[in-house]
Amino acid sequence: MREFMNAHRRFVWAVAAFVVLAGVFVVVWFQPHKLFIEETVDEAPPTLRSDGGEPNSSDGQRSPASKESSVLAEGAFQGLEHPTSGTAQLLDLADGRRFLRLENLDTSNGPDLRVYLSEIPASDDWYAYGERFIDLGPLKGNRGDQNYEVPAGTDLSAYQSAVIWCRRFTVGFGVAPLT
Repeated sequence: MREFMNAHRRFVWAVAAFVVLAGVFVVVWFQPHKLFIEETVDEAPPTLRSDGGEPNSSDGQRSPASKESSVLAEGAFQGLEHPTSGTAQLLDLADGRRFLRLENLDTSNGPDLRVYLSEIPASDDWYAYGERFIDLGPLKGNRGDQNYEVPAGTDLSAYQSAVIWCRRFTVGFGVAPLT
């Protein structure tokens, strides 16, 4: 073996370089370390802005979020590529802003996860949600409660599901019907 390595030194270095580069590619592209990292978010439900909306109560405190917002639609998450649970709610605040709220979300972590509102109804098709959607931004954490503001002027009647989407691999992690 040593004779072969000495006689083919360039070949051995080329193979070693390839193995190292392949390893770096796998770590950067697939981000396998994320499988072992849990990111928990604990955001309170969205509230009215302090510059508008309903007035403060007589004691100077804002009224509870349930009085400041109404639920337009909601549904439970079902897993697609990865087991996913929790609920998605479309909230309409008295000041006119709208939010997608994810509660008790529990899914796998992964690279380049996004939160979408999709025109496509919830189903068990892992790949259906890569078109006809609004991207609300990166998933803040793979567990917990979190809020995503919906752009003003969005016709919410066109959107039928909330999706946790992996852009890197064009696959849905989980979907919730919005009914």
